[in-house]
Amino acid sequence: MDPTKAMSVLSKACPYLARTGLTALQGLAATGVQSLGGSRGVSTSAVEQARCSVCPGHTGQSALLAKASQCPVVGPSIRANEPSKASQPASQAPPAACPYAKCVKDKADAQAASVASQPATHASHEAAFDYEGLYQAKLAKKHEDKSYRYFNNINRLATRYPQAHTAQPSNVVTVWCSNDYLGQSKNPAVVDSMKAALDTYGAGAGGTRNIAGNSALHLRLETELANLHRKEAALVFSSCFVANDATLSTLCGALPGCVIFSDKMNHASMIQGIRHSGARKHVFNHNDLDHLEQLLAQYPRATPKLIAFESVYSMSGTVGRIPEICALARKYGAITFLDEVHAVGMYGPHGAGVAEHYDYDASLRAPVGQRIPGSVLDQVDIITGTLGKAFGIVGGYIAASSSLVDMIRSYAPGFIFTTSLPPPIAAGAVASIQYLSESQRERYLQQAHTREVKTDLAAAGIPVVPNPSHIVPVLVGDAESAKAASDMLLARHSIYVQSINYPTVPVGEERLRITPSPGHDSFMRARLVAALDSVWSSLGLKRTVDWERLGGRCGVGESREHSELHVGWKRGVDHVWEDAQLKQAHDYERARKGGVAISPVIPETVQMISATA
Repeated sequence: MDPTKAMSVLSKACPYLARTGLTALQGLAATGVQSLGGSRGVSTSAVEQARCSVCPGHTGQSALLAKASQCPVVGPSIRANEPSKASQPASQAPPAACPYAKCVKDKADAQAASVASQPATHASHEAAFDYEGLYQAKLAKKHEDKSYRYFNNINRLATRYPQAHTAQPSNVVTVWCSNDYLGQSKNPAVVDSMKAALDTYGAGAGGTRNIAGNSALHLRLETELANLHRKEAALVFSSCFVANDATLSTLCGALPGCVIFSDKMNHASMIQGIRHSGARKHVFNHNDLDHLEQLLAQYPRATPKLIAFESVYSMSGTVGRIPEICALARKYGAITFLDEVHAVGMYGPHGAGVAEHYDYDASLRAPVGQRIPGSVLDQVDIITGTLGKAFGIVGGYIAASSSLVDMIRSYAPGFIFTTSLPPPIAAGAVASIQYLSESQRERYLQQAHTREVKTDLAAAGIPVVPNPSHIVPVLVGDAESAKAASDMLLARHSIYVQSINYPTVPVGEERLRITPSPGHDSFMRARLVAALDSVWSSLGLKRTVDWERLGGRCGVGESREHSELHVGWKRGVDHVWEDAQLKQAHDYERARKGGVAISPVIPETVQMISATA
């Protein structure tokens, strides 16, 4: 309908619209788009500033916004930017008895009913929506801002780990960015278990757990996971994205009036689960305990609250402040939701993650599965993890109290209506968890190689984002240059490191993400550092000293004191795996293998290259 005619229809019902000119409303609509378009919703301060006394009995949301939201001129701007009703406080809900809003609504309803009552006709020459045009426009925007994602053809070779071939099998490259952190995907113990299950049970699960049955392998896997994290129960999902989304949306949707506190750098799966829950949320600055406490203190202790955060943040390598956040949760009556996706298998004497690593010695002494009262792991309410990174398989899970796990099992659509993991996958995951619960070789080599890579890159002036974990993020600073660096490494040096850009990291913090593994030896490391040095020179990329001159960015070129506010772990300690713990792991593994030295298994192709270099 033409806006002028719409105003004429509605002005008789609404005294505000009757005495407000069309030009003024159009101006308000433009202002609304400009001021609110970049936000997730109308802020409390904006509502307060727009408060109007024209509407009788209106005590919460702005009368201006409440009435104008029905207007065909202003309404679309307001509705597109206001938060969902489920997330609005009761004080901001539109008044149920507003006579003017009711009149406008009645008119709109009558108009809609009139249109709906007319039989649909296809005689019109009006063109259908241009679907393909929308797709192309969306892609064009990605190309324009340089955030379009290109996927390389990389085929990892089980017998040549950590090497792969590209589209041409003869073109072998070294992979430096895999999340198969410990090479478990090619571990004979894992592969043999999967082969045996494949021969016995076949390739697929046959459906959901409810329909196809609760297989012994699924139950065994969940028992292994519960024991690993010293929790009462565990539940396996098709991926940890699904586990996070299903658990957060189901749990926080069930808790009456739940308020969620989410770290600014949380993974997209957690953000989606929080959004799907419909619960009110606050985002606290990364690892900022003061900010988190300020937000928690706004609510009574009896209000259900959940704090969602990670142990190792995958793109920065920073570590969540687990003990401190657990302490705040106890103080303010909240529960904790810890994502250990990039830490399980990697930290702790049994591979349970960073929470276990805080109590390394106690965890080493206590039998697997036995609760350790007062430990950091024991203080965390819900742990989520993946089988697809350090464990080398695929799938996700949660571990928590038996009642919480059973509640999620009974209510979460993401679990109930999804085909379960195939038996060979479950068998491989069980074998991988059991293997890494005993072996320290892989963790020791991975941590040792990470330290060496970081040291060598620092000496070359390559800007590494400081962190105490196994992630080596190399700052580039813009998407186009990051892709160019990745392409050059692959084309000129046969080294594969994928570039990372928005929305995975903020604009201006684009980077290369390097993940050393147990299989990367000193020769590979020397080639990597030399290649990065060459690429940085060829492309004129900023080195550490250049970032220092600019005042620093995301920890690079900043003072240690400033960086330690964000990197997590323990103040003054450079690595989660401390020197004494690495030595203990080395000595344990060497004794377990009868005194044989710990060294990476170098692929034959690399040995040949080394001999001729």
